[in-house]
Amino acid sequence: MSTAVLVLVAFLASAVEMVEALTIVLAVGVTRGWRSTMVGVAGATGALVVVVGALGPALVQVPISTLRVVVGGLLLVFGLQWLRKAVLRASGVLALHDEAGIYETEVREASEAARPTGALDAYAATLAFKGVFLEGLEVAFIVLTVGGAHGSVLTASAGALLALVVVGGVGVWLHRPLTRVPENSMKFVVGVMLTSFGVFWSTEGLGGHWPGGDASLLPVIAVVALFALGLVGALRGRGARSRIGGEVVP
Repeated sequence: MSTAVLVLVAFLASAVEMVEALTIVLAVGVTRGWRSTMVGVAGATGALVVVVGALGPALVQVPISTLRVVVGGLLLVFGLQWLRKAVLRASGVLALHDEAGIYETEVREASEAARPTGALDAYAATLAFKGVFLEGLEVAFIVLTVGGAHGSVLTASAGALLALVVVGGVGVWLHRPLTRVPENSMKFVVGVMLTSFGVFWSTEGLGGHWPGGDASLLPVIAVVALFALGLVGALRGRGARSRIGGEVVP
């Protein structure tokens, strides 16, 4: 895999998660105040640093064949989950992710919650911590797995850091959620890429050999993308609805 592709995948995946975290942080900060909100953000950032610091060096000790089987399987599960949601939303079966609606809901709930009696607003700090940590954990997973399986954790980290700078910078500048980001298109691309990496690395880890080596990744990506687009076409026309078999897919 080229360095550019690795950075692109890490950037897009991280940007999607950071947009969602930014929506929560902005809603809590604007409604409840920034001091306690930033305490939560700082706590989540520290926890993520500990997680990455603990898992990163451990990946180096795992034999590359075993690592690719494990990582490939995890990426398949993770990538198919992203791709499933993106396909259902692109086809109109599910409603598109609405950052503006989520922001309004978070603001309303934050406004209705009890106000603190002390210096620290536990509600604001906890909600900010949860939003940043959960979304950041997915970013860390992608960086560690994609980068680790390719032996380039630092390269993948550069893509994630670039996403943090771009999303965070634009969010601070606009001071509102990024509602115009083509989130579903980005999730579709990342879902295709992660699924393709999962297939590719799982096969290699199990002893299979792809003709042409890393160059074979391109046709794998093409096949997965065409299959996903075919599903979008097949599902389109059913009409947008928010429930499938009684399950709500966020």
